[in-house]
Amino acid sequence: MTYLTETRAVTAFIHTENTLDKLPSLSGSMAPENDKIKHILIGSQRAVTITIRVLDQLRYANITDWSPILPSENPGEVISVLIRSISVR
Repeated sequence: MTYLTETRAVTAFIHTENTLDKLPSLSGSMAPENDKIKHILIGSQRAVTITIRVLDQLRYANITDWSPILPSENPGEVISVLIRSISVR
């Protein structure tokens, strides 16, 4: 699979999930709070790198926001983490 094809596949997956539309709406009376969310990518170095690039192209997370790619406990597998503060209402 070429990089362009993989990018389209990840982009299509992200666009078809509509995860935010499925979340229940919260009461407007609740004061917004900051909470942290962790995104963890685990896979081959190629898959993790491509996913980080796609999320950068989608302007979701800059490449520099991710932790360095490090080997995981499993041979041939790497890990990278992104921690974000989000407003929870």
